[in-house]
Order: sequence, then C-alpha cells, then structure tokens
Amino acid sequence: MWDPFLDKIELVIMYLLTHKLLLSLCVILLVIVIRRVTITRIRGEANFLSEDQRKWISRTKNGAFTLLLLTLFLLWESEISKFALSLTAIAVALVVASKEIILCITGSLQRASSRSFRIGDWIEVGPVCGEVIEHNLMATVIQEIALQQGQYHYTGKTITLPNSMFFTVAVKNLNFMKRYVYHGFTVTIKETVNLYPMVPVLLDKIDEHIADFIDIARRYNHMIERHAGVDLPGSDPHIHITTTATGEQQVHFKLFCPTVQAAELEARIREDFMTLYCEQYLPVAAKNVELAYQPA
Repeated sequence: MWDPFLDKIELVIMYLLTHKLLLSLCVILLVIVIRRVTITRIRGEANFLSEDQRKWISRTKNGAFTLLLLTLFLLWESEISKFALSLTAIAVALVVASKEIILCITGSLQRASSRSFRIGDWIEVGPVCGEVIEHNLMATVIQEIALQQGQYHYTGKTITLPNSMFFTVAVKNLNFMKRYVYHGFTVTIKETVNLYPMVPVLLDKIDEHIADFIDIARRYNHMIERHAGVDLPGSDPHIHITTTATGEQQVHFKLFCPTVQAAELEARIREDFMTLYCEQYLPVAAKNVELAYQPA
C-alpha cells in the first residue's frame, strides 16, 4: 500500500539531490517561512516589544541564519571544496577584500566572549548612546538615547553599528542608568556675590524633592557599589561652587535620582535657585547699578 508513495518520495528526493540549486531554493524558502512564523508568534499583537520578546526575536533570526548557512554549506560542500582549491592563488586577495566582514564577525565573537552587553542594555560607543535592540554576526542595532543633553529619553533614531567598531572604540555599558543616574548640571552667575549662604537652603529644598525615593536610591546605590566593586560618590546630593577663567561663578549640582525624573528635578532645582537668588541678591545688584549710573 505504501510502496508507490514511498517510491514517489524517493524519486523526489533523488531529483532534488541531483538538482542542488532547486533544493537550495526550497531550503531557503522553508527557513524563511519558519522564521517568519516564529517571529510572528513571539511578537503576538503587542504594539511595543518587551526585552524578552526582543531577545527571542534576535535568537530566532540568528538561529535561522546559522541553520541556513550550515545547511547550504553541507549541501554544496563538494563544490565549495573544489572552488576553494581553484582559488588558492587568490586567497590572500580575498582575505584583504573581506577584511571588514572578518572584523565584524570577529567583533561579534569578542562581544559574545566578553559579555560586554546584551539586548536591553544601555551602551555608549564613541559619541553614540542607546539601548541595544538587536545584534548579529555583522552589526549591532541600538535605539538612540539623548544622554548628552541630560534628558535620558529616546530620540526615535535607530543606529546600526558594525561590529568592527568594537576593536577601535571603547564600549561603555550604562545599564544601571536605566533606573537611577548621577545627574549633574551647572548654573552660571555673572554678579560677584557670596553664594555660599545659599547652599544649606538649597540642600534642604533638594531633600524635600527627593524624599519620596531617597531610601530606594541609597539601597540601589549600595547594590551598584557591591556589583561593581568600587566606592561610588554616594546617593546624597552635592553642591559646590567654582569660578570660570573670566571670573563668573558656577554652581554645580549633582544628585542620584531615578532616570525618568532627572529632567524634572533639574527644572525644580533651577527654579528654587533662581527664586532664592533673586530674593537675596538681585535687589542689591539693581541698586548698585542705579548708583553707578546716577548723574553728577
């Protein structure tokens, strides 16, 4: 009963093995369909992907690519061997021509072996900062974050970094900054006045702003210290005053706060500073200017 059916299957298999190009196309189509179906199942109907979903989608893509590459290599092994032997004379030229590809693949292996980052981590590569959303043998894709402006929000730009960059540019893992960050900013004052009496008042106002999360911030800061094995500045706010080369005074603020609240806290502290400064010093400065320009 099954003999005719098995004979037909055997004929189809023999035909495909004889025509490797057709078999290769069938394998490619099959892998593409399986990958697409798997990614669709992982993604579901969610509008925004979670970190776990991104990880499994990346694993699916990398696994499908590796499976396809190995299958095609085994299928065309004899042809590849003959072709490689015929290209011995120009092997050096091929290595030079594929130098960037080799560096990208090696960079991917270096990243995997050193575990410098993974999907979902915040990293800084040269002037570029962002969250890793995908990585493969050739490149790493990140969602850009505006860390340089101190806003800690996504810019909406997606950046693709070739893995060869990891050999020439230092990679900084900023993962702990996803929750809490050392946020610093500066206020510059032109007038020559004594700003130091304002410091205790400002610290009291900052303590009021951070009262809701300071206990959690201290525990998180302690956890980072234990994980990194270094003595961090601490979770208490700091204020210090310096002067520029032109004699202007600069008031530097630094606080350990939730990343999502950093910009809001900076705005509140700036408002507190300007309110206190105007109340204490601007009337005196205005009076001095009026006396300096009073006609004789």
